[in-house]
Amino acid sequence: MTIIKFIFIAIIGYLLGSVNTSLVVGKFYSVDVRKHGSGNAGITNTYRTLGKSAALFVLVGDVLKGVLSCLLGYLIAGKTGAIVGGGFSIIGHNWPLYFGFKGGKGVLTSFAVMVFIDWKLAGIVFIVFLIIFLLTKYVSLSSIIGALALPITAILLNRDLEVVIFSVLLSLILIARHHSNIERLLKRTEPKFSRKAG
Repeated sequence: MTIIKFIFIAIIGYLLGSVNTSLVVGKFYSVDVRKHGSGNAGITNTYRTLGKSAALFVLVGDVLKGVLSCLLGYLIAGKTGAIVGGGFSIIGHNWPLYFGFKGGKGVLTSFAVMVFIDWKLAGIVFIVFLIIFLLTKYVSLSSIIGALALPITAILLNRDLEVVIFSVLLSLILIARHHSNIERLLKRTEPKFSRKAG
């Protein structure tokens, strides 16, 4: 019975995560953001391609689906359920069922999930992200370093094993999804964050 609960949580989390907000919002503009800019279906590329209003909708949607997945999991199976639900919503965002399994990098949804699971841990990682971003103006580099900081911070804060394991797995996914950004950063061709979009 417990296994069935977790399977249900995972499926719902994945289906919620698969609602890739940037692609949904893009349909209202008749634009597939994956065919513009960096090619990533996420908030940064949406901002660059479609502007502030579109990016705001993406922000709300990506946060909401992560929180709802965690909340459902928590109500059914407590903290472990929240981790499973949130984890699968991130997987859904990265590899969405409804959009040919080609989604975003899941940074925003991952952050929303971590806030639900452990807001203090998420807060410290966000500070790391913010410092790197203010110093470099690279969203990708800030996300990568934030991802690296996540499991390290979880260990330093003496979090329980399931949170540490989840942090490690999430960090690996986030870094792997930024492989093209890492290549561009090394070649010094990665674009910095710009406010030019309207």
